[in-house]
Order: sequence, then structure tokens, then C-alpha cells
Amino acid sequence: MNVLEYCKQLPLRSYAEGDVVIQQGTRSGLLFMLVSGSVEILKGDVRVSVISEPGAFLGEMSVLLDRPHVATVRALAATTFRVSDAPLQFLRTDTEIALELSRMLAGKLNLVTSYLADLKRQYADSGDHLSMVDEVLEGLLNFQGRKIVAGSDRCPEPTSDD
Repeated sequence: MNVLEYCKQLPLRSYAEGDVVIQQGTRSGLLFMLVSGSVEILKGDVRVSVISEPGAFLGEMSVLLDRPHVATVRALAATTFRVSDAPLQFLRTDTEIALELSRMLAGKLNLVTSYLADLKRQYADSGDHLSMVDEVLEGLLNFQGRKIVAGSDRCPEPTSDD
């Protein structure tokens, strides 16, 4: 399925090289689908990814979890998106888009889980903070929809709304 075929009714929004599309820590309430160009994903000042695949979703975690954006998205070149300003309604009424977004998120989770399993194998006996990968991996595999706020250096323990 071509995601962009299902998004033709959404308005186009263009950004110039260097423009911030999404700012970490803010809430835009928007769901972006990349039409053309490329963007970098930044956590703080660290580049974690470059995305240039047409149809890629951006802003989905903020929308679905009703939380601020977890990363900054900045255009690396002239970039165009289809943008939904009512993303939850859009996902409820277009099941093909919702399914494609679910597949994309499942793919990301699979990659993260595989990476953590590899880390677990490599560092299981290290005795340092990497040995806690086991707990993180178990938490991911057993996650059933509770609202979790990830830990950080400032607040190392994840919290739950249970």
C-alpha cells in the first residue's frame, strides 16, 4: 500500500532546509506523512536518524500517546509533507492508514526488541547498567498498554499510571 495515496485529501506543507518541523518537548497535535525531501531526527543535539522514505510518518508517538514530541525533526533539504491537523479522527476514519501506521510501529518495536536482545546477550554478565537490559526487554515484551514514562538520567526509574 502507498500511504500517500490514502493521504491525498490532506493539505501539503513545505519546509526549507534547516527548518524545524517538530520541536522536542512541544505538542503540535499534527501527524506528518513525508512526501519528498529528507529530515533528521534529533534527541537533544544527537542525530539518531535520517528519514527520506516517502510515506514515512512523523509525530505519531506524540499523537497516539498524547505526550509532547520526544525528538526534534529538522529538514535537511526542501521537504514536503501531507499533514493531518486532526490525526486521531483521521486514523479512526481511515483504517488503511491506521493499519499502515500500526505496521510501521510494530516494525520499530521489533527492531528495538531485537537490538535489546542482542545487548542482553553481549552484556548479561557485565554487572553495570547494561545488565539492566534484561528488565527493559521484559518490560517491552510484557507491555499491555499502560501509560509508561521512560526513565532518564535525571529520573532513572520509569513510571506507570497504574
